[in-house]
Formats: sequence, structure tokens, C-alpha cells
Amino acid sequence: MDTASGVGVIDKAAMVLDALEAGPTTLAQLVSATGLARPTVHRLALALVHHRLVGRDIQGRFVLGGRLVELASAAGEDRLIASAGPVLLQLRDITGESSQVFRRQGEWRVCVASAERPIGLRDTIPVGTQLSMKAGSAAQCLLAWEDHDRLLEGLHNARFTPTVLAGVRRRGWAQSLGEREPGVASVSAPVRGPSGRVIAAVSISGPIERLTRQPGRIHAEVVAKAGAQLTEALRKNAD
Repeated sequence: MDTASGVGVIDKAAMVLDALEAGPTTLAQLVSATGLARPTVHRLALALVHHRLVGRDIQGRFVLGGRLVELASAAGEDRLIASAGPVLLQLRDITGESSQVFRRQGEWRVCVASAERPIGLRDTIPVGTQLSMKAGSAAQCLLAWEDHDRLLEGLHNARFTPTVLAGVRRRGWAQSLGEREPGVASVSAPVRGPSGRVIAAVSISGPIERLTRQPGRIHAEVVAKAGAQLTEALRKNAD
């Protein structure tokens, strides 16, 4: 699909914003992702920072800016969250476990939607909860498809290994056993934005006693299907 509008500066600014969809990005990574000249990328990024469409994190990397959140709110809804509700309810009802959608925000993953198991022992993760990017199947999914530099950075002090992430990429889903919290298991799958980048992870979580020590064998198919449903919903909204 031709994404060029014919207005060069707008097209280039859009390329910079698209490159930031995956998370914090250095100038060198922006240059690599966009294919634009370094001075051009630097000039565009600083102009976008001025207008709060792009921000900087504590390490000086470029991130999507607060103005985009304000504009999204003004538009009336967050497409991912709006699409997540029925998908998570269906996932919860099929698996019998609590279900969640996580987004990466800097060094954390944040629960942006959830459907709790109504009764019995459950893993409760309220919307807005910040969890580590160093442990858990959702963190594995959010990291597994990052570029090489971000991958190495994310693996520092992580509870999972490069081999684990290679398996996630090969299978298309992740599982964890007691990584985030002792006794808790989870299964996650990626959610992709219209550009094809992984922008979120959909998960189920609960006690290992119910999910067993091989939760992916039982639940991976339905969790991956939920990820595909959310990906398709975002694609349709973009069209």
C-alpha cells in the first residue's frame, strides 16, 4: 500500500512517528527504521518534540509524546481498548482464567484492559497496574520482536533468556511459570498494529495448579486467536 501523501515533510514526520510505535528509540535507531538521512531525522524529531507529538525518556531516547494521548482522548476512544472488551470476556470464558491486555510504556508494561475470573482463586491485575518488562509471558511477547539493540537491552537482568524469546518468535506465543510471581502461570500472544509492529500483548494468568506446568499446551491456541482478533480489529479501524 502506498503511504505517500505527496506532502514530503508530512510523510517523513509520519515515518518517524510510526518508528516510535514500538517504544523508546535512539536517533540511530530512528535513522535505521525510517531510511532517512540522519540530519533530516534529527530535525524532524526535535520539531515533533517542540509540538509534544514526541517526547524524550530519562535516557534521552525518543518516545511518542503526551499530545498524542490528548488527541486520542479527544477522538473519543482508544481503538485497542475499545476492541479488547469482548475479546477478553470471550477469552476468560473459554479458558476460565483472568485475561488482560498489556502495552509497553518505557521500562514497564501496563495493563490497559482486563476481564477477571469471577470466582475462586485468580490472578487479579487491575487496569493501570504497572509490571516489570523483565518477567512474565506478556513481557516476553512485547520484547521478542524488538530490533537487536532493544532486544539486548531488554534481556539485561531479565528472568528469561534469548533462547526463550527465539521460541516465542518461532511459535507466536509465550508462556511463563512463576516468573513474575511465585505460583502464577501465564500464556500471552502478540497484538500487532496496522504497521505490523507488536504494540500489545494479550494474556491469561492464574495459578500453576490449574494452568499446569505447560500452560501453552492447553491455552496457546485460544490466546493466539485472541491476539489475531485484536490485530484484525485494529487493521479494520485503520482502513
